[in-house]
Amino acid sequence: MTRDADAARSEQGERAPWAPPVDPVIHAPARLAIVAALAAVDEADFRYLLYATGLTKGNLSAHLRKLEEAGYVHITKTFRGRIPLTLCRLTSKGRQAFQRYREAMLAYLQR
Repeated sequence: MTRDADAARSEQGERAPWAPPVDPVIHAPARLAIVAALAAVDEADFRYLLYATGLTKGNLSAHLRKLEEAGYVHITKTFRGRIPLTLCRLTSKGRQAFQRYREAMLAYLQR
């Protein structure tokens, strides 16, 4: 099987027979970096996540949107004085999904 076939399966929500049973929303490298950073704190602002993940502003915004749509991240937009402030935190659903992801990966790596 080629990488293209594996990628197509992944996009369709299917997993290769050799792959661990992980959540495809979290498994994307950028989203995994975001979720891992948020799992270590109660909440984080957008700027913190930019530096923690190394993503661009547009890329970070797009991945946060996908995580928010999945119910894994809660985003609050407010102001600090006159400066816009975007705060992000993992929801309980997001924390549970990340814990399941970690357990699945550990079990897979220990095989």
